[in-house]
Amino acid sequence: MGQRLLVVDDEESIVTLLQFNLEQAGYEVETAMDGKTAFEKAKELNFDLIILDLMIPEMDGLEVCKQLRQNKISTPILMLTAKDDEFDKVLGLELGADDYMTKPFSPREVVARIRAILRRVSSSLEEKPLEVKIETLLKIGDVDIFPENYEVFYKGSQLELTPKEFELLLYLANHKGRVLTRDQLLNAVWNYEFVGDTRIVDVHISHLREKIEPNTKKPIYIKTIRGLGYKLEEPALNA
Repeated sequence: MGQRLLVVDDEESIVTLLQFNLEQAGYEVETAMDGKTAFEKAKELNFDLIILDLMIPEMDGLEVCKQLRQNKISTPILMLTAKDDEFDKVLGLELGADDYMTKPFSPREVVARIRAILRRVSSSLEEKPLEVKIETLLKIGDVDIFPENYEVFYKGSQLELTPKEFELLLYLANHKGRVLTRDQLLNAVWNYEFVGDTRIVDVHISHLREKIEPNTKKPIYIKTIRGLGYKLEEPALNA
């Protein structure tokens, strides 16, 4: 049985085009043409990825994304937008989308992007042991990362991270104490050409800070190194 995708768009021609090409690529495809239907389907069914258009009726794509994340549904979301608008893209990422594409696009490009997202998720989840192996623990202050279980805890409470947030945090943790440029992080976590759009890195750093920093205005874990990039470090004992 192939991986199951949900395609959400109010343009029937786009839904038909995507459904045909995705099914040809071996995926099972469900569709929805408005936000409320998409939200209900995403809650009831187990999808591997959601392709979500920004401008849809009943509940727009940004609101659907926001509601899914608030309901602890961490299914990867590829957002589609007809606008080449930086605000829409950044806001979508801030609300929990994992990636975006701007219309018009080729079906081949969509399939390639979906495969890249699903490959990253599956490579992080495959061959996971049923039990937590303590030797796999990465501990930085009150943050505990279990790479083999795809889990992160802060002060003992499990965090809900999107796949991209987890990959970014894990990469920072594996290079603890090193200054990493935005381009390095972009190439490591988003391992395809993103046309130098390092703003996506800043958005996800901001997301991580909201989840692990006691005070996002004075971060003690993920430090900004002005003019260079970011560094994850152990918090000071008196922080």
